[in-house]
Amino acid sequence: MIPEIGHYALILALAMALVQAAAAPLGARLRDGGLMALARPAAVAQFVFISAALACLMQAFVVSDFSVVTVADNSHSAKPLLYKFTGTWGNHEGSMLLWIWILAVYGAAVAVFGRNLPPAFRAWVLAVQALIGLGFLVFVLATSNPFLRLDPAPFDGRDLNPLLQDPGLAFHPPLLYLGYVGLSTAFSFAVAALIEGRVNAAWARWVRPWTLLSWCALTAGIALGSWWAYYELGWGGYWFWDPVENASFMPWLMATALLHSSIVAEKRDSLKSWTVLLAILGFSLSLLGTFLVRSGVLTSVHSFASDPARGVYILVFLVIVVGGSLTLYAWRAPGMRAGGSFRPVSREGSLLANNLLLAVGCATVFIGTLYPLVLDAVADQKVSVGPPFFESTFVPLMIPLLLMMAAGPLMAWKRAGPRAVLPRLAISLVVAIAVAVVVGASGGGPWGAVLGMALAGWVAAGVLTELAARVRLFRVPLGESARRVIGLPRAAWAMSIAHLGVAVLVVGTVGASNWAVEREQAMRPGESVALAGYDFELQSIGDVPGPNYIARRGEVRVLRDGEEVALLLPERRHYPVQDTWTTEAAIHTTWISDLYVVVGEDAPGGGTAIRLHHNPLVPWIWIGALAMVAGGVVSLTDRRHRVGAPARRRHSAPVAAAAGAGD
Repeated sequence: MIPEIGHYALILALAMALVQAAAAPLGARLRDGGLMALARPAAVAQFVFISAALACLMQAFVVSDFSVVTVADNSHSAKPLLYKFTGTWGNHEGSMLLWIWILAVYGAAVAVFGRNLPPAFRAWVLAVQALIGLGFLVFVLATSNPFLRLDPAPFDGRDLNPLLQDPGLAFHPPLLYLGYVGLSTAFSFAVAALIEGRVNAAWARWVRPWTLLSWCALTAGIALGSWWAYYELGWGGYWFWDPVENASFMPWLMATALLHSSIVAEKRDSLKSWTVLLAILGFSLSLLGTFLVRSGVLTSVHSFASDPARGVYILVFLVIVVGGSLTLYAWRAPGMRAGGSFRPVSREGSLLANNLLLAVGCATVFIGTLYPLVLDAVADQKVSVGPPFFESTFVPLMIPLLLMMAAGPLMAWKRAGPRAVLPRLAISLVVAIAVAVVVGASGGGPWGAVLGMALAGWVAAGVLTELAARVRLFRVPLGESARRVIGLPRAAWAMSIAHLGVAVLVVGTVGASNWAVEREQAMRPGESVALAGYDFELQSIGDVPGPNYIARRGEVRVLRDGEEVALLLPERRHYPVQDTWTTEAAIHTTWISDLYVVVGEDAPGGGTAIRLHHNPLVPWIWIGALAMVAGGVVSLTDRRHRVGAPARRRHSAPVAAAAGAGD
């Protein structure tokens, strides 16, 4: 009965989406306050009904109701309770339900918290959100119904993909979707602005908090997925430029560009057309990622589905959404006039350079990801585009971006002469040179490693120099500087924290890419292997039962100078239901480096294959990512970003208020 309630709730949500999609634009066109107001309860009702459907599916997973096809295909009675909950979205049907639920969350949030938006503009935003939701609700009900029944029901299920039975990947999809789907709100704001024909500073301020929220979630989701790949897949790396990894990275690049572009649109009334285009492209790339994961064109540990029929639906929907929005943009964009001019050497100029580098970087990832797929479909030729391509094309583009990251905030708006900027950059230059000398003198490896560490020092010094300039450090009494520190806007702190996070992340990636060492050897209990100044001694190895698996667990004692540093317990797990093996690496971190041990198969000549890694600075990758997210969260607490724009004065009639949209 509960699955039928969930199915019925989805149908009611579809009806609410139809009401919202019809009433909102009609009310906006007719300037009918009643019809425009109807979109708000419709958006909230849609959220309530989809929440009910998601709760019904989750209940079916928790109680192991194997009469539901989705549960029978993706769960098992012996599975731990955590993975029964998270198994709700560990499959195509459930993950799509989570997708539309998050879309409904954003729609309801706009309806509830968007009271300061002009009524007509808000109606158009809700209409676009409803149309997107309508498309995916039809997709779920027609091709991916999570509530289909089995008769007779099997005694037990086929279990969840063992790779997904992990805390990291349990929470990775919700975070990633919160970012992916959140870009739909920026897209809706962009389309609504194009329909209204008015893009101004107020619009840029309205769109920023929604973009910022999506960016934070997407950053956290990508970082969590990278961390999962690091410790779960057992290869010792954190990023492989997998097509599905790229599918989440491309929207992140566009969202990052959009955040910076919206600053110029708000502060200087410039780059308005470009900002709207970024909002459209960001969500378009999110839809592209959805297509790649669910169409069957890719084979990846990240993929949820391999049904070409579903892929065709998403592809058609993608073409309609992207084609329609870009057509509207082509029609309206020529009428957008830039309100402010600026010199190339200015803060606006640096932000524009930032945007162009991010866009070109995104284009290189886009080409490297899709070219093999297009060539395979058109010419039936198989080519492989892997890490060497991306490292030789994308990474060099990030060098000038990092240079601008330190220089840009030190520049004045509109125009900034070199004489004013260069003295401020002197500290960054000195720090960068000092870091390069120290790293090079200590045998820091290839020139790329030296350059990378120097760039990290450049960025960090630039951030601290900018903060010191804001509080006039050493130019006024220290007490006055302290008062200025307390009075700094949270957005200023947010920028500094996020940019410092980038510097830390660069240090981590440079260390992981250049100084990691590994060794693989067949070992028997009692044998020891030396690596990077540590001795790894295999104490024992044997089978250990788990809830729904059997683990081959090793006990590895790590010593340095004869003293025990850690006792590591790597595992290789066998899940009998799906007859699948997974790797559980054992990691000891000092926050400066990781000791990483993996248990492999039995060696042909006897013993067990053990792979050992010493990964310097790898923890800094996730510390940097967390700092970037923290910067975004701090920015969201700035009241100017939360409210978006000051509420307008009430007019005597709703029509007058609606007519003021975008003014």
